Amino acid sequence: MRDRQQGWSVICHRCARVWIPDAEEVWKSAELTKDYKNGDASLQLMLEDGTNIEHKLDPKTKNLPYLRNPDILVGENDLTALSYLHEPAVLHNLKVRFIDSKLIYTYCGIVLVAINPYETLPIYGTDIINAYSGQNMGDMDPHIFAVAEEAYKQMARDERNQSIIVSGESGAGKTVSAKYAMRYFATVSGSASEANVEEKVLASNPIMEAIGNAKTTRNDNSSRFGKYIEIGFDNRYRIIGANMRTYLLEKSRVVFQCLKVKVGCFQNSLVCSASDFLYHEAGAAQPVIGGVGDTRACTTRNAFIAR
Repeated sequence: MRDRQQGWSVICHRCARVWIPDAEEVWKSAELTKDYKNGDASLQLMLEDGTNIEHKLDPKTKNLPYLRNPDILVGENDLTALSYLHEPAVLHNLKVRFIDSKLIYTYCGIVLVAINPYETLPIYGTDIINAYSGQNMGDMDPHIFAVAEEAYKQMARDERNQSIIVSGESGAGKTVSAKYAMRYFATVSGSASEANVEEKVLASNPIMEAIGNAKTTRNDNSSRFGKYIEIGFDNRYRIIGANMRTYLLEKSRVVFQCLKVKVGCFQNSLVCSASDFLYHEAGAAQPVIGGVGDTRACTTRNAFIAR
């Protein structure tokens, strides 16, 4: 993040726009109505709705509000292109792209920021994969396929292993993002019909989910561990196999429940129906997950015979 004081030595006159903290909206945009002078204890501001306020500065830190980016930069597909890169600028840029333009992906240099839309979008088909294949990362709109293409291209060009780190909070869409990346590799390598790596790796998911997943207040199928998926390629860069390991299993959450959390246990996913299993009710959670339920015995059992 760039220093919040950056630019204030120059832009300290009326009409300069800033971000101020807000209890409801987190950050609000405001405009200076009076020139700021070094040593002033407060700022005279006008909010976007026309309300005039006095914003008092912290007497200890004297920190000034974050400056707002020019409108021409708002909505940029790469956050590093912003004049001021700080929390309110990042959040506002992502909000504008997501709400106004229905775009869930944004770059921050080589990092791809994704917003979970909680719905299926028509941006992962074969035609989209073909459009990103062979393209440089900055030539196309931000997409998980662009990140996958960059990794695949560098692996083939440099003949070195590549890693894609998918991180985020519970319910952010990490598993789905990994799924789309694997689908991309299978398609561009020409082994989609033979390897079916995406289906095979994901088919084994229920086994691990049965052991360590849980229903939480924020996610119906929250992983209690990290996943490391390794995909192998032959000398023609076609997929020949994959393996998946787990790490950092939160053992405490397997044997203990927080309020409104339902532990996903091994036996639970093997039974034929929810009525066949006595649930651990310590978390006071509903035993049935809406739209999913626990009648997935066949899915879990089939995972043991996936080849």
